[in-house]
Amino acid sequence: MLPAAPPLLPPDPHSYAGTGPARVRHLALDLTVDFAACTLAGTATWHLATPAGAADALVLDARSLAIEAVAAGPHAGGPALAFELGPDDPVLGQALRIALPPGTAAVTVAYRTGPDAAALQWLAPGQTAGTEPFLFTQSQAILARTWLPCQDSPGIRFTYEATVRVPPHLLALMSAENPQRLEGSGTYHFRMAQPIPAYLMALAVGDLAFAPLSGRTGVYAEPATLAVATHEFADLEQMVATAEQLYGPYRWERYDLLVLPPSFPFGGMENPRLTFVTPTILAGDRSLTSLVAHELAHSWSGNLVTNGTWDDFWLNEGFTVYFERRIMEQLYGRPYADMLQVLGRAALAHTIAELGPTSPDTHLRLHLAGRDPDDGLTEIAYEKGCALLLALEARVGRPRLDAFIKEYFARFSFQAMSTDAFVAYLRTALLDATPGLEAEVQLAAWVDGPGLPAAAVPVAATRFAAVDGALAELAAGAAPAALAPAAAGWSSHEWVHFLGGLPPTLAAAGLGALDAAFHFTASGNAEILAAWFPHTVRAGYAAADAALENFLLRVGRRKFIVPLYQALLTTAGGPARARRLYAAARPNYHAVATATLDALLAEGPAAGAATPYI
Repeated sequence: MLPAAPPLLPPDPHSYAGTGPARVRHLALDLTVDFAACTLAGTATWHLATPAGAADALVLDARSLAIEAVAAGPHAGGPALAFELGPDDPVLGQALRIALPPGTAAVTVAYRTGPDAAALQWLAPGQTAGTEPFLFTQSQAILARTWLPCQDSPGIRFTYEATVRVPPHLLALMSAENPQRLEGSGTYHFRMAQPIPAYLMALAVGDLAFAPLSGRTGVYAEPATLAVATHEFADLEQMVATAEQLYGPYRWERYDLLVLPPSFPFGGMENPRLTFVTPTILAGDRSLTSLVAHELAHSWSGNLVTNGTWDDFWLNEGFTVYFERRIMEQLYGRPYADMLQVLGRAALAHTIAELGPTSPDTHLRLHLAGRDPDDGLTEIAYEKGCALLLALEARVGRPRLDAFIKEYFARFSFQAMSTDAFVAYLRTALLDATPGLEAEVQLAAWVDGPGLPAAAVPVAATRFAAVDGALAELAAGAAPAALAPAAAGWSSHEWVHFLGGLPPTLAAAGLGALDAAFHFTASGNAEILAAWFPHTVRAGYAAADAALENFLLRVGRRKFIVPLYQALLTTAGGPARARRLYAAARPNYHAVATATLDALLAEGPAAGAATPYI
């Protein structure tokens, strides 16, 4: 099948690059990593899609970058080019406008990052699992421009090569072809042959080791973490093979994981060839690996076919959540996947309540112009998007929907997709064949309507029946210890459902009895702890205070820590306690997390958008 013509995209409100006609096609990056100064410095050479003719300027996005010089050609020593930085916007940064003489085929920008580069997190040895410093990037949504002058729009793709110089005892990795062992010189060379948008640019440097899991999969982690991670991700090759069976060949050659220190602000980030994951999914029993299935699914939905702007974010995430659960169902059975659907639907209901049932932020198509696109990172894109696909599946059947999705990924590979273009393709390829189907599905209500449409399919999980039974017994007066034998084999998901079903009015004594029976406070499972601590905060259960504080000081995953600070702020004396804890913990948090928490701690629990999804 020949790829389809690229869909027409609307202007990207979060990138200055759309203000000029010149487009980039290939990046040659040369960087030196300076841990002492916490800076990256070097050159970015951009090869243009066509030599400058009609375009008299190249417009790049930049934020908190020191631009030192710009030259024509593939070397910093080429003829100097005039450039200017536009006004500084706190979210978008600045437009870097570079004059292009006729015939210019490449532009080299010499630059260095600033001390507040929001994509970069520099960790001291004490913030890692070892004795060496660590650096990692987080470019999504529009933070690539804080460590690289680039056309930072998901609708613009480029290939890249890179040379990165690091201390010789540390390993450098990128979203590219990667080394599997140390290079004594400390100089690493990378190549990414498939075109990617800027938000999938990634770099990590640290004391890292590699363990293969199959011929095309493996795990990088700090040495102290590697054995645990290798055990946890033993099913990785099966996941990749299952995904291929569902929706076509894996197009990125290798699929490796990098386990980051716990300050990583997300559960995972789908950087091509090298997914970044949080150590909070290392539960010991492989019960939280649906997150890996999610990031793997992005190799098709997101990395292969990409949302054209951040208003179209649901096209990345709704497909990915649906795909993730299909992988988990194939590997572990329908009852297992059903638990994920029920937990996801509950989270969606919570987010709709937080945002307001008529809020435009509960539409799939967002309108984020003038706002930080991170405001759209809620369960709406993920769970409402998945629910739309479930509604389609219920009406056309899995075989037809699977054929549609598989062809969609193949037809639009390495292209960006807008909501309008997707709706048009959905009609042509699926809906129009059955008269009345679009009205039955209520497509417009999903895309541009609030809340959860009436056409949504109910979800249920048979494995939660025993959990609900235990909750009923508890409400009827049963002692928690009496429930322990029946709960002995519960997965993380069953425990999270149990904790979510506890009445919010439980007093400290009741929590103490639960803790004595099930040892929640001492759990090593981050999902369980994150579901337990809001109860302990509300009830003033002092026995969990030290564990809560340790969790907030150590873990930087935004999905976990934002609700905990919100819970603290609503208690008597809680605001002062929250601010004290945050002052101590903030140096361990990435800018993605502190941007949310700075506003929350300054303005109170109603500040900001809904609880982040990941």
